[in-house]
Amino acid sequence: MGQIRPDSEGRRPLKRLLLAASALVLSAGGALAQPAPPQPLALPPAIAAPQDTPYPGVLKLSVDATDLDRRIFRVTQTIPVAKAGPMTLLYPSWIPGNHAPRGPIDKLAGLTITAGGKPVAWTRDTVDISAFHIEVPDGAGALELTFQYVSPTAADQGRVVVTQEMMNVQWFALALYPAGHFTRQIQIEPSIRLPAGWSFGTALETQAGGEVTTFKPVSFETLMDSPMFAGRYYKKLDLDPGGRSRVSLNIVADDASLLEVTPSQLAAHRAMVSQADKLYGARHFDHYDFLLALSDRMGGIGVEHQRSSENGTAPRYFLDWDKLPATRNLLPHEYSHSWNGKYRRPADLWTANFNTPMRNSLLWVYEGQDQYWGFVLGARAGLVTKQQTLDAMALTAAAYDNRVGRSWRAMQDTTNDPIIAARRPQAWTSWQRSEDYYSEGQLIWLDADTLIREQTKGKKSLDDFAKAFFGVNDGDWGQLTYDFDEVVRTLNGVHPHDWASFLRTRLDGHGPGAPLDGVTRGGYRLIYTDTPTDYAKSEEARRKITDLTYSLGLVLDKDGEFTAVQWEGPGFKAGLTDGVKLIAVNGLAYDAERLKSAVTAAKGGKSPIELLVKAGERYRTVSIDYHDGLRYPRFERIPGTPARLDDILAARR
Repeated sequence: MGQIRPDSEGRRPLKRLLLAASALVLSAGGALAQPAPPQPLALPPAIAAPQDTPYPGVLKLSVDATDLDRRIFRVTQTIPVAKAGPMTLLYPSWIPGNHAPRGPIDKLAGLTITAGGKPVAWTRDTVDISAFHIEVPDGAGALELTFQYVSPTAADQGRVVVTQEMMNVQWFALALYPAGHFTRQIQIEPSIRLPAGWSFGTALETQAGGEVTTFKPVSFETLMDSPMFAGRYYKKLDLDPGGRSRVSLNIVADDASLLEVTPSQLAAHRAMVSQADKLYGARHFDHYDFLLALSDRMGGIGVEHQRSSENGTAPRYFLDWDKLPATRNLLPHEYSHSWNGKYRRPADLWTANFNTPMRNSLLWVYEGQDQYWGFVLGARAGLVTKQQTLDAMALTAAAYDNRVGRSWRAMQDTTNDPIIAARRPQAWTSWQRSEDYYSEGQLIWLDADTLIREQTKGKKSLDDFAKAFFGVNDGDWGQLTYDFDEVVRTLNGVHPHDWASFLRTRLDGHGPGAPLDGVTRGGYRLIYTDTPTDYAKSEEARRKITDLTYSLGLVLDKDGEFTAVQWEGPGFKAGLTDGVKLIAVNGLAYDAERLKSAVTAAKGGKSPIELLVKAGERYRTVSIDYHDGLRYPRFERIPGTPARLDDILAARR
């Protein structure tokens, strides 16, 4: 083809024609037609809402959990169907106890559906990515599903649930269910093949054993609430010999030597059960199984269930008993949840299935009061001493008394944090705030407890609230919901007071400072000294950190990297952030004791503390103008006042 030559003005013929056309339109007095602005595309049809009607037939779930090397669960599921036509299958998303949509849908792989041996195509919903739409063919009596749950092989993929020694079987990751029904109305029969020689603990009841263990059919709701710990090294202990219903401690460990339990340690765990009976006066389970993993290979966990709990802690939980007091509030916290959070559940948190969004507005009761009772039961049982509990509570009081983020964000709003932050690391926790409804909630309930004790001259306490609120309907292990007004009514039934204002002031207020009236009314005050408590020392050792929160406003890991910087603290004002590494202190190579010595030496002086730090490839020296010395929190008795906090922590006879 020959070359098109430009005209005398350098324009090519096609361009000249376009210019002429544009001029013609404009000369006619018109403008170029504008396209219509975009409009939103209609959403896909809504997924069938759950109805409180029975699902026809019993689902069957078969899990092969023997692939330890690749950590893959292989799943086969049978779902009976009553008719042909459209159907939606759901993968659990909103898991109770997580307070956020954390169903591991990203790890479901290889989904294949057949009916009568013929493939059935599926389509993922474009809005709810945990929903799968299918068309049930004519004549089909059941759907056969196969898929894999490819569990994390490393911690950066999520919590590790399978090792060569143990596994945590969480059924919500291993099953789909039909939309349109309450999950309590869907029956399912689960079975599992475990590695040879392994034992397990679960709240499920065995129907048949052998190479494959089959459990009695339960509702889909109950299955999701009945996880399993299984392992090569396993021990089961009776925590309530001769009691009204079985309570067992099922332990799996990285090594058989970690399973050794002394008589006094066993007695403390048994006392936890008896002290809970005295506190609540009822049981909302027909049996209860503590699932306890002693491991640094499987990911740690603490999740409540009505008839069991998942608990993962330090491998040497029993062997280093005196060195690890902070690990022993986990079991009483999760056990208390059987009453508070599982049986009694906030109305806006209870849902009919596992794909309906939950609302967290009352987590300061669900988790906050449970945090309180966990500490109280631990002390009453002797799992931790009174002094260890006081020292732990002092750390909590100091943390929230210095939580500067209260100035802009009320504690009530932190109940949204499981959804907002999804427990991802935060750069500025003291300013952003986190799930403060746990431990600041604990301080609020201490405040309420001591107020009741003071105003009734010791005749009533928050124990009476626990029995009236959580201890109702002995033997019922369904769920009973509550709202804010019922909390207030029950408190008023224990002791008349303006409890609505009491709670709302503390939930919606902005300080300054934490709600510490319960501490002082309990006979103590928060002070700071230049020496940490033994409990704080053990926590620093366990977590391998150097905690200078209340002096330099810094926390460092074992390698000298800042893991927390207090907003507006001395380190913050010097321009430090987490992720920066400390190289030298006053010209000498960093170690933890040298840093502490520098803080002590600067007390009352005028010379700043010089820190050489590294951020990426950049080195710089920062000066911290701080002269108040080391500061560590503890409680001090207020002379001449009633020791109500001592009474709260004393065992019930």
